[in-house]
Amino acid sequence: MSGCAILMAQPATAQTAAPDIDPQAQLDEIVVTAQRRTESSQVVPLAIQTISGDAIAKAGYTDVTDLQYMAPGVQYDPTQGAAFQIRGVGTTSFDFSNAKSVSVVVDDVVMDGQRANGLIGMVDIASVDVLMGPQGTLFGKNATSGVIAVTTTRPKLGVTALRGSASYGEHQERILNATVNLPLGQYAALRVSGFDQAQDGFGRNVTLDRLVGSKHEYGGRARLYLEPSDSFNLTLSGDYAHHWDSSVRTPVADQPAGVTTILNALGVYPGPKNADTADSMFGEIETEEWGASARVNAKLGDHELTSITAYRHTLYNNNTPADLTPINLFAYLPYNLGTLDTDKVSQEVHLASPADKPITYLFGLFYNRLEAQQVQYQWGTLGTSPIPSAMLYTTTGAIGEAGNASRFDAVNETMAAFGQVQFNLSERFRVSLGGRYTHDNNSQGLDYVYLDPRPITGFSPVFIATSAPPVYRFGRAKGNNFSFRVAPEFQIADHAMLYASYSTGYKPKGIAFVGNKYAPYEDETVKAWEIGLKSEWFDRRLRFNIDLFRSDFKDFQATILTKVPDGLGGFILAQAIGNAGGLRSEGVEASIVARPTPSLTLSASGTYTRARFTDYVYNATTDYTDTRLPNSPDWSYAVAGDYEHPVSPGLTVRAHADYAWRSKYWTVVGQPDWSFVPAFGLANARLSFVTAGNRLEFGAYARNLFDTYFSTGYQLYGALGLLHYTSPNARRTAGVFANFNF
Repeated sequence: MSGCAILMAQPATAQTAAPDIDPQAQLDEIVVTAQRRTESSQVVPLAIQTISGDAIAKAGYTDVTDLQYMAPGVQYDPTQGAAFQIRGVGTTSFDFSNAKSVSVVVDDVVMDGQRANGLIGMVDIASVDVLMGPQGTLFGKNATSGVIAVTTTRPKLGVTALRGSASYGEHQERILNATVNLPLGQYAALRVSGFDQAQDGFGRNVTLDRLVGSKHEYGGRARLYLEPSDSFNLTLSGDYAHHWDSSVRTPVADQPAGVTTILNALGVYPGPKNADTADSMFGEIETEEWGASARVNAKLGDHELTSITAYRHTLYNNNTPADLTPINLFAYLPYNLGTLDTDKVSQEVHLASPADKPITYLFGLFYNRLEAQQVQYQWGTLGTSPIPSAMLYTTTGAIGEAGNASRFDAVNETMAAFGQVQFNLSERFRVSLGGRYTHDNNSQGLDYVYLDPRPITGFSPVFIATSAPPVYRFGRAKGNNFSFRVAPEFQIADHAMLYASYSTGYKPKGIAFVGNKYAPYEDETVKAWEIGLKSEWFDRRLRFNIDLFRSDFKDFQATILTKVPDGLGGFILAQAIGNAGGLRSEGVEASIVARPTPSLTLSASGTYTRARFTDYVYNATTDYTDTRLPNSPDWSYAVAGDYEHPVSPGLTVRAHADYAWRSKYWTVVGQPDWSFVPAFGLANARLSFVTAGNRLEFGAYARNLFDTYFSTGYQLYGALGLLHYTSPNARRTAGVFANFNF
C-alpha cells in the first residue's frame, strides 16, 4: 500500500505542474528510498506506507511505537520482549538470539538492540516509510515481515534556521522540542535538535501514593553535513535519548481471594479498566540509548559509492515487581530486576549505478555484530509468606545460595552480500531481480552470579532454587541462507502502474535460554507473493493504490505459554519460543488520497489481514493449527483530513482530524478468552492559526478525543491471576501548543 492515509501531501512545485493546472491543487510526489535510491513511491514495485513528519506532529504522537495508530497493518506488542508486527506477523521473545521480524532502520542504520526500538522521541523527522512484507535484498538485515525506515532531516547548506514547539495538556503533559540549522562556511552545515516530553500517569499506587503509567523522555541529535564537492559528501551523526516510565502490570481478574480482599480494602478494584495497584514496591522501566554513525557518499565516475558505519549502545533496566499488595500482607515476586547492556557495530557499503540506464544495479556488503549482557534476579516468596521472610525462592534458574541471579551473554553476528538489478526493457515495462546471501553466527551463554541481598531487600534470606539449571549452559547456532526477489512492473498509463513480486525471506536459528530451558530452535523462512496497482488521477488530485498479498512461513518462530515449575510442586505460565510448522498471512491493502480543493486534503487507508497458523502442533494434547496470530486484528483502517485556508492577509487557519480503528484481537497464541482485546478506535484533532511566513503557529489539540480505553497486553501471572498493561494513549489528552519558525 503506497501512500499512507495519514500523509498530508504539500502543494507540488510549479515545475512539475502543467501550465493550466493550479499547483496548489495537486498532490505532492511521495519520495522514498525503499530501493536505496531517491525515487517516487509510485514507481516502486513494493507496498509502502509513508508517513510524513508533519503528519506525526499533527496527530500528536511522540514515540515510534505510536506509528501503529497511523499505519494500518502495523501493531506493537509491549510484552514478552516488545516488538513490531506487520501484516499480523512478528515475534516477541525474551531470547537474546531471536532476530526481530520487523526491523526499525533510522537513517540507514539497523536498530536491532534487544528490548529497544532505536528511536526515542519523534523530533525533526522528515518521513517514515513502512515497507510491507519480507525485506532483505536491499536493507542491512533480513526482516521477514517488514521494515520501518525512519529518515531524519538532513542539515541544509547555506541556511540559518531555528524552529521549536511547546505544548501543555491534561495529566501534566508537557512537550518541548527545538531544532537549529547552522551553516558552517560554504560547504558544511550543522543541525542540532533536542526534546523533553513527559506525562503523568492515570493509575495510582495507593500504597506509595504515586502515579502509575507516568513517563519522561529527553534527548537530542546532532548531524554534521560536509559537501566539499559535487562528487563527495559526508554526514556525521550522534544521538542520545533517555526513557523512563512507570507503566506496570495492574490486576484484572482471578486474583486469589485473599489478594482481592486486601486490594478492595485499599480502594483497588480489579477489572478490565483498572489501572491501579497497591504494591509496596514501585515498578519502573528505564532505557538509555546513544550512538554515532558516519555516512560517506562518493561519485566514482557515473557510479555512487556509499559507506555507512555505526555504533550503538543501549542500557535497559526493567524493574517489575509482581505482588499487587503491600508485601507485609502478601508477597509474590517483590524483587524482579533485569539490567541489560547491548553494544552494536555495523558496516555497510554499496555501489549504485546511474538510474537513467537500460540496466541499473546496486550491490553491497553488510556486517553487524550485536553483543548483549543481562543480569537478572527474581526473588520472592511466591505467596507463601509476607516480606521480610527467612527464605526467598529464585525463579530465573539460579541455583540458590551459590548463585541467586542469572547472567546471559549473547553475541549475534551477521555477514551478508546483497544486490539488485533492474532491467528497463521499454518505456512501459521493467523487471527487478534482487538477491542476498547471509551468514549468521549466534551464540549465547547462561551463568549464575551471587548478589548481596541486603542492599536490595534490607535483610539476609536463604535462597532456594525453584528448578535445576539447564544441563547445557552454552549454545551456538550458525546458518546460511540465500533469499531473492523478482518484481516485474508495467506502466499501463502515464500515472498508473501494475506490479507483481515474489520474494523469500529468512530469520536465523536461535539458542533459547527461556523459562530455564535450553531449547534451540530452527531458522524461519517465508515465501511471499504480492500484486498491486499504483495510480494517480485527475491531474494528480487523486491517488489510489491497492495490493493483494500472501506470505507462507515455514518453521515460524512463535512464542507460546509453557509451564515452568514454581518450586512448590506447581507451575507458572511463562512465554517460551519455538518453531510452528506453518503460518500464512494474506489479505488486501488500499489507500486513497484526494485534494478536492487547494485548501482541503482527505485520505483513507485500510487493510484486511488473515494471519493463521496452518500447522502448529505444540504437543500431543495441544494443537494451535487454524488459530490466529496474537496481536493480529483482521481489519484496520485510518482516515484523516486537513484544511488550510487564509482568513486574512496575515493569518491562516489550519484544522486537522484523524481516526484509526482496528478490529478485535487476542494477545496470546491459542486465543484464550482472557487475552481478548475488543475492537477500538482513536480520534485526534487539532486547530491552529498561523501568522504570515509560517513564523508562529498557536492552537489546541486533543488526542484520543473520545476517551477510548484499551489494554495493550495481558499476562496470566501464576498465582497473581490476570494482569494487564495500559498506555497513556488509552485516555483523552487535550491541551494547547505553540510553534515558532525563524
